[in-house]
Amino acid sequence: MSTADTPQRLTDRKRAAILEAAIEEFLAAGYDATSMDRIAARASVSKRTVYNHFPSKEALFAAILHRLWDAALTGAAPAYRADAPLRAQLLDLLQRKLRLMSDESFLALARVAIAAGIHSPERARDMVARIGEREEDVTVWIRAAAADGRLADANGTNGTNGAPFDPLFAAHQLHALVKAFAFWPQVTMGQPTLSEAEQHNVAQSAADMFLARYARGERD
Repeated sequence: MSTADTPQRLTDRKRAAILEAAIEEFLAAGYDATSMDRIAARASVSKRTVYNHFPSKEALFAAILHRLWDAALTGAAPAYRADAPLRAQLLDLLQRKLRLMSDESFLALARVAIAAGIHSPERARDMVARIGEREEDVTVWIRAAAADGRLADANGTNGTNGAPFDPLFAAHQLHALVKAFAFWPQVTMGQPTLSEAEQHNVAQSAADMFLARYARGERD
């Protein structure tokens, strides 16, 4: 073993090889036809090694989606800033989101995940729960801006039976504005990914609609 090949490095390399093999298998065969045996064979590791890293196929698939998310976004997501205009911050977040949804590998795996979910709602719920284990960047930002008093309804509610402002509800609305143009047409109808100019237009329109609804006295 070379000085570079420490046990931890070897473990990390095996994990990376398993993830790469799983991506290829899921894309080639679909979720149901892919087995841990096939993934192990493609990665040139034992089936036991695969299970040492990932306790189930569902956990492995969720890890792939997390990895693709991280790979599509360079650097840490920008945190909410109390001293910066809301619109500029929101545009930065949305443009990062749109770059992710223009990644062909991400979209291809999304198709596999959706197909897997259609055939097994229980599996889909499990995947969604695993993917949602960490709060998404846009939701974190909305929560921080609301806590700072810069986002809320005119009445201080989200318009749902007078309930308090709900950052998760607002984030779902914002994601819907973006995904209507930059995710669902590509995943379900094979439409081309958006150009940079189209991404910019979608981000601007979504940000303006969102802030018109929720910004407290700001339209910057």
